[in-house]
Amino acid sequence: MNISKPQQRTLHALAQGGRIELERDDNGRIISADCLTRDGWALTDCTVAVFQSLKRKRLIASQDGGPYRITRLGLANLRAQLDNRVGAKAW
Repeated sequence: MNISKPQQRTLHALAQGGRIELERDDNGRIISADCLTRDGWALTDCTVAVFQSLKRKRLIASQDGGPYRITRLGLANLRAQLDNRVGAKAW
């Protein structure tokens, strides 16, 4: 499955314990998607388009109205990295 770099970054943050919280307008439409790491930092790569793409591919899901988290399918499609914070050139 083809996954773009912003989608990969978002999935890595979710795999490490992060979550996606949505903000909706009065009609129920999504205004913004905020990806928060387990440390509480916001990930700037996570946009509404990235969120919708990950949800469409069923790589993320929400349970009981909670924040969106990575699914088993998302973990299976995630490419392994030594450390998400360090580029390949640093090693």
